[in-house]
Amino acid sequence: MARPASNAATLALAAVEGKTIDATVPPSEAPLAIRGLTVAYGENPAVFSVDATFQPAAMTAIIGPNGAGKSTLLKAALGIVPRLSGEVTVFGRSIEKARARVAYVPQRASVDWDFPTTVLDVVLMGLYRKMGLLGRLSGAHRGRALACLDRVGMADFGGRQIGQLSGGQQQRVFLARALAQDADLYLLDEPLAGVDAATEKAIIDVLKSLKTEGKAIVAVHHDLATVRRYFDRVFLINVRRIAEGAVDDAFTTENLHATYGGRLAATHLDELGPTATSP
Repeated sequence: MARPASNAATLALAAVEGKTIDATVPPSEAPLAIRGLTVAYGENPAVFSVDATFQPAAMTAIIGPNGAGKSTLLKAALGIVPRLSGEVTVFGRSIEKARARVAYVPQRASVDWDFPTTVLDVVLMGLYRKMGLLGRLSGAHRGRALACLDRVGMADFGGRQIGQLSGGQQQRVFLARALAQDADLYLLDEPLAGVDAATEKAIIDVLKSLKTEGKAIVAVHHDLATVRRYFDRVFLINVRRIAEGAVDDAFTTENLHATYGGRLAATHLDELGPTATSP
């Protein structure tokens, strides 16, 4: 007798077939589950007692005002910044044991673009975990890196110094590096900030293709006007968790007002989402 498909497998199959279904996996199976996470800089909490469960085969936007803790949430989940309290699991395991399944694209502003390295070398860095520190680069490794560059429309720039690229091109290269890792969970910190329209479309197309492969994509996102067009799910935060869920359920006027307060005009809130009860 055939075994029934797991929730994660069902979601992945639905994504491949272009379907949207109302199903979630529990924290024990989730690509990224956060419980009771608190992070502070000095005496000021940046993230306070936050719970979140990010789903497979879905694109989730983390949204909130400046200083809300969006980037800190990702960095703390990865162990880049220390946690005061809380637990983080990746597919039911600690981040230390599951790091090979995670790819991270940092904010472009946090990268030293003057570092003397080529575009191809940056993408090859995504393969170092598979090769090991003493591993040698092979033709197959270079071929994979070039294929990832081609996927983001940067195949002709492999020999270019990374600092010579435009901001949008640099962002594409870092996405290519993440693709080279062949991860199951992709965490991106404002991947669309400051990029041109062509780059934005290229990045979203790649992320949507990853979703159809059953991958989980979690991105800090700042443009509320494109949330419904680009994402399946949202996580709203302002130091504390405000709401999370499918876009139709959680991206509401009520939740946006709770997240942004008076920072958004009421007319703009009405344009972004229908009034609904917070999940």
